[in-house]
Amino acid sequence: MTNHTNDHRIYAIGDIHGCLDQLLEVQAHITHDLATRPHPSPVIVYLGDYIDRGADSRGVIENLMAAQSGPHKTHVLLGNHDEMLLIYRDTPAAPLRPYGPNVSKIHWLHEAAGGAETLRSYGINGADHQNPLEKHAAFVAALPDPHLRFFQSLELYTRIGSYLFVHAGIRPDVALESQVKSDLIWIREPFLSSSADHGFTVVHGHSPTKIVENRGNRIGIDTGAVFGRTLSCLVLEGDAQALLTRNGVTACPVI
Repeated sequence: MTNHTNDHRIYAIGDIHGCLDQLLEVQAHITHDLATRPHPSPVIVYLGDYIDRGADSRGVIENLMAAQSGPHKTHVLLGNHDEMLLIYRDTPAAPLRPYGPNVSKIHWLHEAAGGAETLRSYGINGADHQNPLEKHAAFVAALPDPHLRFFQSLELYTRIGSYLFVHAGIRPDVALESQVKSDLIWIREPFLSSSADHGFTVVHGHSPTKIVENRGNRIGIDTGAVFGRTLSCLVLEGDAQALLTRNGVTACPVI
C-alpha cells in the first residue's frame, strides 16, 4: 500500500500524561517546522492519554483546549486514561479493567493508573484508591465545566488519507465501523503482533516503547514521556514518514 495524506502535512503526538513541559517543546518544534517549511494544510493529531501520572494534567488540558481554537486543524482523540476520569466522575467506586493478563482490576486512583496525580493538579490532595469516595465530590466541584466538555467531546479516531489515528489500535480483521470503543482505547494484543494489511496504516499510542515502532501496517508513537523518555511527534506528508525532534526532521523507517 502506498501511503498518502490527502495533501495534508500531519503531525501526530503520542501520550502526554501530564507532561506539559514536553508538550510545549513539541509544539514549539511544530511551529518552527512550519515557519521553515511552510505548508498550506497542516493537521495536528493528539493521540490521547493527556492526564495521569505526570505533574500537570490540568495544564495539559488547558493547553489542548487552546490548541483546538488555534490556527491549525486539530484532532484530539480519546485515550483510556481520559475515559477513566469520566468513569470516576460518574461512578466513583468503579474499578478499571485489568492492566494485563492475570492482573486484578484496579481503581483509577491506584498508583498504577495515576489518577491521584490528576486530582492533585486540580487542587485535590490525598486521594486514595482504598477510599475513592472521599475526594469525589471535591473533584467534581473542582473540574471546570469547559474541561468536562473537553473530555466528553474527544474523538474515538480520525482517518486522513491512508492513515487511521487511534489511541490504542484496532481489532484485526474487524471492519472499522464495527470496532468497539473498548478496543480502540485499550487493545494491545492481538493488534500489536498482527502483520495484517488493515487497509490503512494505523498510527497509535497506548503501548509505550523506547523508540517509535514503525511496523509498516502500524506506527506506535508512545515512547513513554512520563517515564523520563521522549514525547514523540510523527510527521506524515504524502508517502513520507518522519519524526520531528529538536534537531529537525529525521526519517522514520520501517523496522
